Amino acid sequence: MTIQEMRAIKQEYGLSNQELSKRTGLPVSTIQRIFSGSTQSPRMETLIALESTLRAFAESSSRVLRETAPLPYSLHPPGKYTVEDYYALPDDRRVELIDGVFYDMAAPSLTHQTILGELHLQFRACADAHGEGCDVYLSPCDVQLDQDEKTMLQPDLFVICREYDRKARALFGEPDLVVEILSPSSRSRDLVLKLNKYFFAKVREYWIVDPENEEVLVYDFENTSFRPEVYSFDSQIPIHISHGACSIDFARIHRRLNRGGK
Repeated sequence: MTIQEMRAIKQEYGLSNQELSKRTGLPVSTIQRIFSGSTQSPRMETLIALESTLRAFAESSSRVLRETAPLPYSLHPPGKYTVEDYYALPDDRRVELIDGVFYDMAAPSLTHQTILGELHLQFRACADAHGEGCDVYLSPCDVQLDQDEKTMLQPDLFVICREYDRKARALFGEPDLVVEILSPSSRSRDLVLKLNKYFFAKVREYWIVDPENEEVLVYDFENTSFRPEVYSFDSQIPIHISHGACSIDFARIHRRLNRGGK
């Protein structure tokens, strides 16, 4: 694992140099020099200690998704950035703000955009036919999820079925349904951090689309325990908040992804 990859995991999970020092037994100053780049040739045993600790932390966080209910998000140390800082960033820098910590967002792939476009069409058709006032939005669109100054998300797609200010700069509060499409840069954030955020914010339904494994994880937070329903890419997936009125034909999306070969 390169230092850049370790730095990415450290940033992804909001790990401070102080916390890494406690976990590895390395001095804080040593860790700071490595990640700042001031140490050009770190000792091999130092790199091994950092890599094994970061890898174990990432794997442990992934097990939270598979084996247990979500941990309270307050276990993560709060950051210092606010919505004011978020809006002060250059227009060409796309980030999310989660509990005061900035997370960079990479440009989406063609696969990601194909899935998102098809989902938007089908969710819109459902909303138009049965939504009773529901609206569908796709990224980039800001959601001030916790209604505070520390969190601003950009879900890939969300559905809102309540009264809200349509002229506002961002949605203030939780959507009814959220869809996130996994990518290498966002995978752990969507599976762990944002899963917890949406759950505790009382989002009613959360879909995680996994193109790599061709699966869709559906969390019906209103009516079931904290375990997802898992669907393949050839499934007809019910939209729980529609109470049986609508479903998404994912097989249609799968066919479009495979059209024209590789």
